[in-house]
Amino acid sequence: MRVLLTGSSGWLGRHLAPLLAGNGHAVTGLDVVPGADTDIVGTVADRALVDRVFAERGIEAVIHGGALHKPDIMRYPRQTFVDVNVTGTLNLIEAAVAAGNDRFLFTSTTSLMVRADVRADAGEAGAWWMDEDFGPIEPRNIYGITKLAAEQACRLVHREHGIHVAILRTGRFFPEDDDTHATPSGPNLKANELLHRRLTVEDAAAAHLAALEAAPQIGCDTFILSAPPPFAREDAEELARDARAVIARHHPDAADLYAAAGWVLPETIDRAYDPSRAECRFGWRAATGFGSVLAALRDGTALPFAHDPDYTSPIVARQDREACMC
Repeated sequence: MRVLLTGSSGWLGRHLAPLLAGNGHAVTGLDVVPGADTDIVGTVADRALVDRVFAERGIEAVIHGGALHKPDIMRYPRQTFVDVNVTGTLNLIEAAVAAGNDRFLFTSTTSLMVRADVRADAGEAGAWWMDEDFGPIEPRNIYGITKLAAEQACRLVHREHGIHVAILRTGRFFPEDDDTHATPSGPNLKANELLHRRLTVEDAAAAHLAALEAAPQIGCDTFILSAPPPFAREDAEELARDARAVIARHHPDAADLYAAAGWVLPETIDRAYDPSRAECRFGWRAATGFGSVLAALRDGTALPFAHDPDYTSPIVARQDREACMC
């Protein structure tokens, strides 16, 4: 298929574009900044540009991974989030319908599910067990609000025109350090998050490829993408008060491996993402999980996820260069 990939210069895009190409798809990359996999520099908020790309490239399917993200809240006004995340999504899916496309993938985020009370602490029954039916959804910032609005726009266009839509709410897969959590930091934090709220960028890319190919069977549905947690919903209460005991039952040597690495296991876990619907509906399951981390520690091999504290997104790097030129 001739696939339009937005956000092609970003962290996901640079992994997804070659994966798509390697599986026989002709990829057109669109991003606001140049990149190795970006053919067209421009914004999805520009409807004339979007229409021109469809006409000139014969686009047959869209993977919409481009967006303004949570770290951009400090850099852009709310209206820009609406322009890019909502209007841009509408521009793309309406152009896809006009071109006769039968499938549209929207890269969303689990962040929009994290209400203020979820972020504050575990629930009365213990850790929040977050699957696609979790609600009510009350995003806590403009990023989550606009991603949820874009999801709803995709569902609306599906109902009106029948285009198949897969909404992929990804857990964390960024390589840089967390912008709010300092302890533990670095690889230790990422390893801990693979227990309940993270996946690798390679797994995120593989999920998009699988969803693209299965879209006609999906119809219109929402999926959480995360490494499968090594515990069950029944563990929720104990996770909120003694996560280490739950981890020990499933991975008896985790504490010793962590101690040897100078790492710490989480004392409590306040939420867990359940990605089982994606496996059930289109056969995707993350290849890397918490067990993969323990195997690397046990064998003395490289950690199975990317960690780069110096990583800067392409758009921020561009802004920094422009600031230095002033």
